[in-house]
Amino acid sequence: MSESRPPSSLLDFPRPSVAVDTAALTVDDGALKVLLVRRREKHHPGEWALPGTFLRERETLAAAVLRSLRDKAGIEGRVPQQLHVFDDPGRDDRGWTLSVAHLDAVPFRELEKPLESDDVRLASVTPDAELIAGLPYGHAEMVLLAVDRLRQDYARVPDPAGLLEQPFTLKELRDLHEAVAGRSLMRDTFRRQMEPQLMGTGEMSDGTRGRPSRLWRRGR
Repeated sequence: MSESRPPSSLLDFPRPSVAVDTAALTVDDGALKVLLVRRREKHHPGEWALPGTFLRERETLAAAVLRSLRDKAGIEGRVPQQLHVFDDPGRDDRGWTLSVAHLDAVPFRELEKPLESDDVRLASVTPDAELIAGLPYGHAEMVLLAVDRLRQDYARVPDPAGLLEQPFTLKELRDLHEAVAGRSLMRDTFRRQMEPQLMGTGEMSDGTRGRPSRLWRRGR
C-alpha cells in the first residue's frame, strides 16, 4: 500500500492474530497456585501453558476466554477480568500475535473436578517458579502480572474474589491472605484493617481446630 494513498478498506491494513490467555489463580495447601494445561496443539506439544485460544471471526473476547477455559481446562461459569494486552511482535514464533491476558481467581473447590485430568495441573507461583519461567508465549510474564494484581486486591479488601467458603474465622481469613501475599501478616494489624469490612454472623466455630472463634461473612 502506498503511503500517499489512503486505505480503501480495513483489508489494506496488516492484521495480527488475536489470542486470549487466562491466568486462573487459586489457593491450595496454603499456597498461591496457577492452573496450567498440557498443550494438545502441534506447536509446543505436551508442554504446560495457560489455557488460551485464538479469537474466532465475530467472537467477543469474553466468549473466547470462556470457550478456552471450558474446552481446555473443564472450567465453566466464570467471569475472568481483562488484565493486560501483550503486543510484543516477537512473542509468538508462529507469527504476529496479540494476546489479551485475563485473570480469574477461582476457589479450589471449583477446580477439583478439572484437576482429575492428567492434562490439567496446578503450579505454585513460588516453589514452581522454574516451571512457570519456562512457559511458552510469554505466559510467565502474564502469571507474574496476574499475581501482582491479585495481591494488590487482597491487600485492601477481605477475600474480594471469594476464595474462602463462608462463614469463616478471622484466622482462616488471615491464612488465606497470607497465602495470596506469600508472606506472614501481622495479626493485630490484619484484624484492625479487615474486621470493620466484615459482617459478624453471631455464631461461633465448633472449636474442632482450636478454641471456638467468631464467624464472619464478607461485607456487602
